[in-house]
Amino acid sequence: MSGSVLVTGGAGFIGSNLCKRLLAKGDRVVCIDNLSSGRLENIEGLLIDDRFEFIEADVTSADTFDGLSDVEKVYNLACPASPPFYQADPVKTMKTCVLGALNVLEFAKERGVRVLQTSTSEVYGDPAEHPQREEYRGNVN
Repeated sequence: MSGSVLVTGGAGFIGSNLCKRLLAKGDRVVCIDNLSSGRLENIEGLLIDDRFEFIEADVTSADTFDGLSDVEKVYNLACPASPPFYQADPVKTMKTCVLGALNVLEFAKERGVRVLQTSTSEVYGDPAEHPQREEYRGNVN
């Protein structure tokens, strides 16, 4: 079997579904999440799979990635994903989005692996329509 796929923020709604999908296609998955907005219940069923590893840790700490030697690709989804979570501690949110992303990118660069960097819909500003249609391009302020 080839190396692992790393999913940061893997216990969140989207991250946990990505982990499930990757496992379903045969990948080994390492999930990192500090559980600040992700939930253990989202990955509970995955913990019994020997191709799944959960690490409760924070991407803002570079040593979180120590010992991850066989990672072949990274999906960075680590960030509080709803206003109640990121407004509760905006400094922590900023550190996760900036320092966490930097740590992920440095980890990937050292290993020569690709990263998919994600973002929340907040980058599009306050929507002019709700719910948004697939063709909607945002209301960036």
